[in-house]
Amino acid sequence: MPQLLIRGINPKQVCEISEELVRELADICECGTDNFMLECQHTTSIIDGKIVDSYPFIEVGWFERGQETRDQFAKAITKHVMSLGIPEVEVAFVTYRENSYYVNGERCFK
Repeated sequence: MPQLLIRGINPKQVCEISEELVRELADICECGTDNFMLECQHTTSIIDGKIVDSYPFIEVGWFERGQETRDQFAKAITKHVMSLGIPEVEVAFVTYRENSYYVNGERCFK
């Protein structure tokens, strides 16, 4: 169920890398590709009173899988984003607690 919230990268560019990226991430997490959601978010960045390009930033929401998996996951994302000619990207993880995750008002994990 990893969800990647992507900003500062054009949605068409994300489409270019999405299939191969998701396949690699699924291999790392040992799960199916249908567990992944990529969402491109429109943001408007302002510095010194001027609109500027948003910095490439990907937030990963997921259930914790350990440091080694997290490292591999971040490196895979970075590799695919940089393959687009983007020189720098930041990746941050937000870990969901299993007892705090609900679908249709029901806890998924008991």
